[in-house]
Amino acid sequence: MAVVDATFHLPELERDARAEFIACHIPGAIYFDIDEVADPDHELGHMLPDAKTFAEKIGALGLGNDRRVIAYDSRGLYSAARVWWMFRHYGYDNVAVLDGGLPKWLNQQRPTESGWPQPAAANFAAGAARGLVRSWQDVKANLASRRAQLVDARTPGRFQGSEPDPYPGVRAGHIPDSVNLYWSSLLDGKDRTLLAPERLKQKFLDAGVDLGKPVIASCGSGVTACILGLAMHSLGKDDWAVYDGSWDEWGRRADLPIASG
Repeated sequence: MAVVDATFHLPELERDARAEFIACHIPGAIYFDIDEVADPDHELGHMLPDAKTFAEKIGALGLGNDRRVIAYDSRGLYSAARVWWMFRHYGYDNVAVLDGGLPKWLNQQRPTESGWPQPAAANFAAGAARGLVRSWQDVKANLASRRAQLVDARTPGRFQGSEPDPYPGVRAGHIPDSVNLYWSSLLDGKDRTLLAPERLKQKFLDAGVDLGKPVIASCGSGVTACILGLAMHSLGKDDWAVYDGSWDEWGRRADLPIASG
């Protein structure tokens, strides 16, 4: 088994995820930087790499195909879901998320360690891409076909266009015909674990999501959209994908339509 700390912070938080990992992490964990395991040629940060790059990056972390990967983060559940999604997209199902992450681990007074591990490189082979990612072209085409529902995981204020957006240069609002389901509402307020299945299901229904229809999940930059994916997977729903560029891409492109309110 391999434990990976997938903590990621937006710049506005002024927190250093690497420094936090060095100071305190689950024993034996390695740091998984989603900005490093990413497409090096994309203008946006932490975009999904191709299969070859993904395999190389994962192998460099000392992770081979014989390891069960357990991802966690320091916010309970935030960026760990993206690591789970990346592995799943490339056909690797021996991956899970530690529900409640580091906060629950610390609340239970479990052991931690400090320092920076130096894992030996391993060989990792990515499987066939599973189709869990969508591009802006896919989303634009879906506005006409309406084959899938668009579900936005951002805060209600950012979705409506009434709240400042942390991504510079983006417009205010949301992709037309999308509905809003704030990612944090899917977590227990105390221990930041996923809600029980019946409560999760009701959250989707209350947001206007038809669980019998495919979903394209989006957010600010393709991180918290993966929490929607994890939640749907836990409900036995796997006809979903993540719009990787999300609002950081769509919102800054003047040639793409937006809605507000």
